[in-house]
Amino acid sequence: MATDFESWRDVRLSNFEWLVPWEPKQNMKNPESTDYRKYFESRCANRDREMQLGTAWSFGIFVSDQLAGEINISNITRGAFQSGHVGYWIDENCAGNGYTPEALVLIMKFAFEEVLLHRLQVSIVPRNRSSRRVVEKLDLRCEGLAERYLEINGVWEDHLRYAITFEEWEMRKNEMTSDWLG
Repeated sequence: MATDFESWRDVRLSNFEWLVPWEPKQNMKNPESTDYRKYFESRCANRDREMQLGTAWSFGIFVSDQLAGEINISNITRGAFQSGHVGYWIDENCAGNGYTPEALVLIMKFAFEEVLLHRLQVSIVPRNRSSRRVVEKLDLRCEGLAERYLEINGVWEDHLRYAITFEEWEMRKNEMTSDWLG
């Protein structure tokens, strides 16, 4: 929400070095959103519009009522594909405590049971051990390496693609929700 600007700005700025190596470079035509409230409000409006259209869903990750990260489903494709891509980030001070795997289980539950997707994919730069640990904790299936898959911090980076389908979710949802959502 646009009213979360200060909280979002503070956590993003305090985690700049932790997050920048894993994210696309900011569009140079736009001011850095961490410094410019109007840009952040525009970003929020775009996310709201995507949710209304059903092409993306974005959520905050909160720890003790404080914004600690974000998780989203983007690039939702309908038709024969029924798929989406998941992305996430977490405050470095909160990493390793299970908050991101918990958020990912919630996103999978939402995607498969509410949005009615058939497949979710998480793409991770191979050397991003923290992000890989999230999908490994959940034992998501690794589909292999996609070479020069996404532009990350100005470089076309290879990504490992992890995925889960509705059928896999149906077989594992009781275990996952019990282990992570207890």
